[in-house]
Amino acid sequence: MNVPQHIAIILDGNGRWAKLKGMPRNYGHAQGSKNVEKICEVAYKMGVKYLTVYAFSTENWKRPQSEVDALMTLLRNYMKTCLKTAEKNRMKVRVIGDKTRLDDDIRTRIEELEEASKNNDGLNFQIAINYGSRDEMVRAMRKMMKDCEAGKITSDEVTEEVFESYLDTHGIPDPDLLIRTSGELRLSNYLLWQLAYTEFYFTDVPWPDFTKEELEKAIMQYNNRDRRYGKIKEEEDV
Repeated sequence: MNVPQHIAIILDGNGRWAKLKGMPRNYGHAQGSKNVEKICEVAYKMGVKYLTVYAFSTENWKRPQSEVDALMTLLRNYMKTCLKTAEKNRMKVRVIGDKTRLDDDIRTRIEELEEASKNNDGLNFQIAINYGSRDEMVRAMRKMMKDCEAGKITSDEVTEEVFESYLDTHGIPDPDLLIRTSGELRLSNYLLWQLAYTEFYFTDVPWPDFTKEELEKAIMQYNNRDRRYGKIKEEEDV
């Protein structure tokens, strides 16, 4: 089985999963967080080198304040857990997104996690926090314009590769496979630039119930797609 080098996941359905069980939405988020750890280990054992998950979007701030507060508390706790997991499994962790809106203590924990795991040689694990792809591209453009104004780069030198170097995901290969759980069929402002040639897999299974077997199903579907050299077929062959 050809295992994708990089899998991106939209972790959807935590709240609905909890509601069906008669539990509060926050319970679903907590269980979903635990499942991230399981899938990280499973994916790495299967041969996946990069895993990027959508943990908190720029749009998530619009949720009820009580839910946002609970998610931030969960995030704080997860940073501690992830530090231990990264050390145990030699996982290299990187957080993408606009960190400036996060509380100081969360930013500090992110820095500590990235610094502690930067030399690890296991799974490359990216967590998208306060991330939105349009926001990412606007921030990239602002940084590039400042460099243009400073004379570090000219407009004639701007290429896809140069623009990509300003994105949060610089240095990370584009995803080969995107998985979205819980039945939704949209990208929700996630990795729009990076998903240009990515295969999509949508499943009705909510994220807390997404298991090793479900991941294998997604990869099997990926193997049934006609890809050449990691890209889609050339236009004239379609």
